Order: sequence, then structure tokens, then C-alpha cells
Amino acid sequence: MNTGRRSTRQIRVGKVAIGGGAPVSVQSMCTTKTADVDATLAQVYALAGAGADLVRITCNDSEAAQGLAEIVPRSPVPIIADIHFQYRLALAALEAGVEGLRLNPGNIRNEDHIKTVAREAKARGVPIRVGVNAGSLDKDLFDKFGGPVAEALVESALQEIRYLEDVDFTHIKISVKHSNVPVMVAAYRLLSEKVDYPLHLGVTEAGPPPGGLIKSVAGIATLLLEGIGDTIRFSLTADPVEEAKAGRHLLEYLGLRERKGLDLIACPSCGRAEVDVIRVATEAQRLLEAENLPIQVAVMGCVVNGPGEAREADLGIAAGRGKGHLFIKGQVVRVVPEAEMVGALLEEARRLVKEGVEARLAAADTDAARQAEETRRQLVEIQGDANDAAGRRRRVAETAGRPSALDVAPATDPNRS
Repeated sequence: MNTGRRSTRQIRVGKVAIGGGAPVSVQSMCTTKTADVDATLAQVYALAGAGADLVRITCNDSEAAQGLAEIVPRSPVPIIADIHFQYRLALAALEAGVEGLRLNPGNIRNEDHIKTVAREAKARGVPIRVGVNAGSLDKDLFDKFGGPVAEALVESALQEIRYLEDVDFTHIKISVKHSNVPVMVAAYRLLSEKVDYPLHLGVTEAGPPPGGLIKSVAGIATLLLEGIGDTIRFSLTADPVEEAKAGRHLLEYLGLRERKGLDLIACPSCGRAEVDVIRVATEAQRLLEAENLPIQVAVMGCVVNGPGEAREADLGIAAGRGKGHLFIKGQVVRVVPEAEMVGALLEEARRLVKEGVEARLAAADTDAARQAEETRRQLVEIQGDANDAAGRRRRVAETAGRPSALDVAPATDPNRS
């Protein structure tokens, strides 16, 4: 895994910096009719609230372009116009004030038209995304390479870039999307070796969740962990708000963006669980997400290993013997009745965000740790040690050719009779 980010040029889409060390940004796309200004703006605001830094809107006719003229000045995030087939609509979108264009090389092929758009975009300081898509690949390239393979997608992008560079236009970002994850990954890897422009990542036509989410994560996360990618979009057959949420969460989980919302982790549950982990985790997630608290919370099924296994979480709760053991950074701070687990978790989460870790640890119930240890001991006696720690130590010691510390009798004091 490459832990460093790929070095690229930096461009700006309105107020958002792309590439050149800027944070990876999240993009989504409206599904409304652009001519319906109020509905489109409502969706733009919902996307921005869900974590989208950029929003793409279709500009497929004159009415859509006119709608953009009203939408752009009222939008909370930069608007990118999605252009297919008609270069004049790109010019109209620029006149409407959009902060970015997406051109598809597969259906705007006239070199003069492309250069006309580039000159006007340059005059206005507006970047262009060369958006190659496997489903609309130029027929000549399709025939030349025998299909929409990685090399064909990259060649399509490079050809379009040459047209833009011919008129000294370099305010460019690029995407080479494919619905096949391995081909998508291969295309971006190849492209990243040939250009230093910022790249927009996505698995096109990924489909509805959960499959669409899995495919998108597989492709996008693979590249991001290799340092490739400057903006991302989850192309889901779903409410686009879910795209923005998924993109934002992915960047947070990869440590590429500061956490703004909840990160809930939970054990998968097992026979040792002292509570319905799925029910508790689901209810906790519902309530905590409504609070939009930027913390990591753990829900663990039993107190035997829960606080230790989830010690890196900001806050957590583990069940045991009819009680919930609330812990902060692995340290048990309160013990509450099982029925009050979720409520106690929500209350402590609010206080933790407001007061900080040190203050909440200082306010811990001084008897909580002892109660948790007593419950843990009782459960081990009843259920046994699921990890068989003593037995594992003995077997390792035997393999190493020396007795386990558990088998060594204490030394006799010669001064004692």
C-alpha cells in the first residue's frame, strides 16, 4: 500500500481546491429536472448537508441551462454542468455561471467544438473534467482496442486532453470510469502514470445498494490507498444523498478527511453476547446519527473482552449480567441497567463532545471499573474463557521448549520453616 498521495497539479472548482495536496473531495449528482429550480436546489442543499463538496447537474437542453442561471448563485456548493452531445449547451452553462464542466469525449467529438468550449472556459477560469465512460466510448477506439478496455479509456482521455492543451487549456481533471471494477482500477493506474492532472474516481453504473456500495468501495478505496484520486463519486441507483454520505464516510474511514459524523463500530455478536447486539447497535446508530456527533462509538456484546477490544473508540458500551458498562477509551466510567444502555450512551456522547475525553474520564464513577471486573470474572466462570488464554500460553511454551509461567511453582524461601 502506498501511504503517500500522488503529486498532481492543483485546480479550483469554485471555492474547492482539487489535487496538489488538497483534501479529496466528494461529488454527487442531482436526479431532478434542472428546469425545476426549486426541486433541484432542495436536492443540492440535501447533498451538501450529507457531505458533498461538489454537485453535478445535467444541462441537456435550453430550459436546463436557464435553470442553472438561477441555481448557481443560490447553491451552497460549486455546481458542475454535465454536458453530452451539444457543445452549445456547454457555452450556455458557462454563461449561466457554473464553476465546472464535464465533457464526454464519447459524444462530443468535433475538435473545433471542443476547442471553442475550452477557450470560453479558460476566459472564465472554469475547469473542465474530461469524463470518459466505458458505455459511451468512441467507436474508433472501441474497434481499435477490441472493447472498452483500460487502454482504450486512457487513450480517449489523452486524445481529448490534447485538444484542450492545443488552446493552452490546462485547468483539467480526468475520469476513466468503468462498471467493471478491475478494469476501472487498471485504467486509473495507467492514466496516473501518464498525466499529472487531478483524477476523479468512480465505478460507473454501480447499481443499487448493497452491491453498488461494495463495487464502489472496492474500486475507489483501492486507488485511494495507492495515493491515486482527488475527487470521488459513488454512482448508485439510489437517492443521491446516499452517494454523498457513502463518499464522505469512506474518506473519513480512510483517514483522508476529518471526521464530521458518527463512526459506529460493533462486534458481530456471538453466543457469548449478553444482549441483542444488532438491536442495540441499530438503535444507537439511529439516535447518534440524528445528533451528528463526530465521534467513534463501539457497541460490544459482552464485557469480557469488549472494552479492551474497542479501547481505541472514543466511547463504547458493553453488556454483562443485566448491566451496561460504559467506557471511554477502554476505561469503564459508568455501569447502568441494561434497559438504559442506549440512553446512557447517547447522554455520554453529548457530554464527551462538549467537555472532552479528559474531563469525562475525570468524572468517572470510581466504582465502575471494579463492578465491570467483577462482572467479567463471573462471566468467565460461567461461560469459560472463549480465547483459552491459559491453554494457548501452555501450548506456546511447550513448543518453545520451556514451561509456562502458569506451570512454574513459586520459589521456596529457604529462610521459612
